[in-house]
Amino acid sequence: MILMIKKLIRRILLAIVALIAVIDGYLIFFKNSKQPTTASTVNSASSTTNKNDSEGAVGSGSTASSSSTQDTKSASSMADGTYTGASTQTEWGPVQVQITISSGKITNVDVLSYPDTEKKSIQINENALPTYKEEALTAQSSNIDQISGATETYKGFTGSLQDSITQSEAAS
Repeated sequence: MILMIKKLIRRILLAIVALIAVIDGYLIFFKNSKQPTTASTVNSASSTTNKNDSEGAVGSGSTASSSSTQDTKSASSMADGTYTGASTQTEWGPVQVQITISSGKITNVDVLSYPDTEKKSIQINENALPTYKEEALTAQSSNIDQISGATETYKGFTGSLQDSITQSEAAS
């Protein structure tokens, strides 16, 4: 009798585990695919694993955030000057950038603040921010590729960058 109860409990537990696996699979494959995303490539300066930004391993793939889908205008509509974007709060701390516009083009991007209280955040940002700055200069907009493993930094960087671009466009 006890053996039959143990078998019954084992089968119930297996059924529960199987049900959880099915639900998890649904959430991963179907729930996430309903969110609009844009294509993005990986531009990583490091292949080390960094978990502090709740973002997984640097270089393991990429996802796009809503920041990359913002409507951006061409660089020619930007007024010359220096513009400081709003400090954009992320899960790990604020990110704020300042851009310099010359001849209607972004010529410099300075990161004024970024999450730097945790060792992993510092490591992630040391790798990601130079790439984000370079891509912003190349794209002349906030529509840049995201580095996997630096999602929170990406959200903050592109949010503040877009605000500074918007300020320069309003000044023209």
